[in-house]
Amino acid sequence: MRPVFHGFALGLALLALAQPALARSAREDIEPAEERIFPFDAQIPGCQDPSVLERVSTNFAEKEAKFWNSSMTILSFDTIERTAWRPWGLDTYPRRFCTATVTTSDGVRRKVDYSVRESLGIIGATWGVEFCIHGLDRDLSYAYATACRMARP
Repeated sequence: MRPVFHGFALGLALLALAQPALARSAREDIEPAEERIFPFDAQIPGCQDPSVLERVSTNFAEKEAKFWNSSMTILSFDTIERTAWRPWGLDTYPRRFCTATVTTSDGVRRKVDYSVRESLGIIGATWGVEFCIHGLDRDLSYAYATACRMARP
């Protein structure tokens, strides 16, 4: 029984020593999303693009009316900034994270965090937008966490 144990221990030791040689570099593990069989082209609109801002405004008004029986809308966007572009690497869905200040129809200025993501539009054929407006997340910790933390990178 003893020789079997020594052989097993020797095998484990050799395997442990060989791990660094068998490991692939991080560069080899990354397959950019643009090079997949069904690739992404990473051609999504910018944070200040009128179509992105319109989609945030429209989706906000629809959600307010449908879920909160509110007629609140977004009147304007100010101080629009990109906060991140592909923060989790080249091998993930192309997404652009943005932040802005909005003025809502109740006259209050609020911060909004939003992201523009490829293949999240209608049936994955186009880009989509996800957003969270600070103070109007209604403490729904299961959606974007408090203070819209999950809407940011």
